Amino acid sequence: MENEFRAFISNFPFLNSDEAEIIVENTILREFNKGYILLKEGRISKECYAVVRGCIREFYIKDGLEKTTAFFMEGQSVNSFSSYTNQVPSKHFLECSEDCLLTVGNQSLVDQMCERIPRLTEFIKNEVEKDAGELQERMASFMTSSPEERFTDLMENNPSLMNRVPQHQIASYLGVTPESLSRIKKRAYQKKA
Repeated sequence: MENEFRAFISNFPFLNSDEAEIIVENTILREFNKGYILLKEGRISKECYAVVRGCIREFYIKDGLEKTTAFFMEGQSVNSFSSYTNQVPSKHFLECSEDCLLTVGNQSLVDQMCERIPRLTEFIKNEVEKDAGELQERMASFMTSSPEERFTDLMENNPSLMNRVPQHQIASYLGVTPESLSRIKKRAYQKKA
């Protein structure tokens, strides 16, 4: 796991080798099995994660049905920000869609790392702003696009997701039924032929 995490850390070239080693030595890594629930609706989030390997799904339960709202994969941070920051019960679930290797942290660990590596503060700020911008764009795109356009966007920007999670979760994420997703896929593949 540690070597896998070292390879992950190498994706952050602004860190020198001593700083990368401080992070490797102080980061908690945990493996989680597919299906493991990291956070349940109604619980207060106490931890934040980064995906080294695997896929995490965020979903809500509405009228007894799961509504998938996000997937987080390698290199992405995962957190229930409103619950974690405000210490209020989460309104959603976080579930491992695959076997995962995650960093597990909390504010105390983040503060310690930023104290030892001051440049991390700016990096974390930039990452949070980037994530917030991507979320804003994703929400706007979802609200203004058709299901076919959402599918096309997914295929252009994250095609591997189609093979990593069940199709009913993809359908939920796109805001359609599994049957509608099948028709959308059929039409999209016919256009390519």
